[in-house]
Amino acid sequence: MESEQFSRHISKRFNEELEGLRTQVLRMGGMVENQLGNAVEAITTGDSEMGLRVASQDHKVNALEVAIDEECSRVLATRGPAAADLRLVVAVIKVITDLERVGDEAQKIGYLASRLASEQQPHDNYSELRALGEHVQTMLHDTLDAFSRLDSDDALMVVEEDKLVDEAYDQITRQCISLMMEDSRTIRRFMDVTWVARALERIGDHAKNIAEYVIYLVHGRDIRHLKLEQVKEEISG
Repeated sequence: MESEQFSRHISKRFNEELEGLRTQVLRMGGMVENQLGNAVEAITTGDSEMGLRVASQDHKVNALEVAIDEECSRVLATRGPAAADLRLVVAVIKVITDLERVGDEAQKIGYLASRLASEQQPHDNYSELRALGEHVQTMLHDTLDAFSRLDSDDALMVVEEDKLVDEAYDQITRQCISLMMEDSRTIRRFMDVTWVARALERIGDHAKNIAEYVIYLVHGRDIRHLKLEQVKEEISG
């Protein structure tokens, strides 16, 4: 329903170009989702080669970001969009910035996966990292889905999920500190685990950012610095 309501505000004159931008964003999102999924898999399976492959593919995401950004600049310069059209272009520019940063974090996880693979794989195969990784993968998928359908309700659910990611990150960090204090020989390994958890937490932040851009796109309201209760009031108001 929200998507239909929004589409009536988009100028038919260059609707195809704007839809092309959305399609390119979703293509970039798919690339980043795949990159993140492989990075998490490399960690939990101890697959050094997969980790390095993930790290080596980041240039593809970067190139697509540049291409979409250039197309946004062209649309702004030649079409002079206003109102909802302008919001869409602005949102696209912001979304691809966050997606590029998700790719950077996935690249980092890939490198760390390669390093961790040289250590003895724990019996639980880093189950806490897998759980956190699956959580942020779901957030990223859901926020891209909300973007594709212009669904602010689903976007708000992603914003709410970020708190759980922060809590899981804090728990992993505390566990790693405790284990490093027990045995100094494990410091390097658990520092790497902490960095992986930190990268995943940041990916959750970027997914939340994209969800906030969806809400901006649909409602024309910047809710980035509002508390969750205020956001709900803004959307329902």
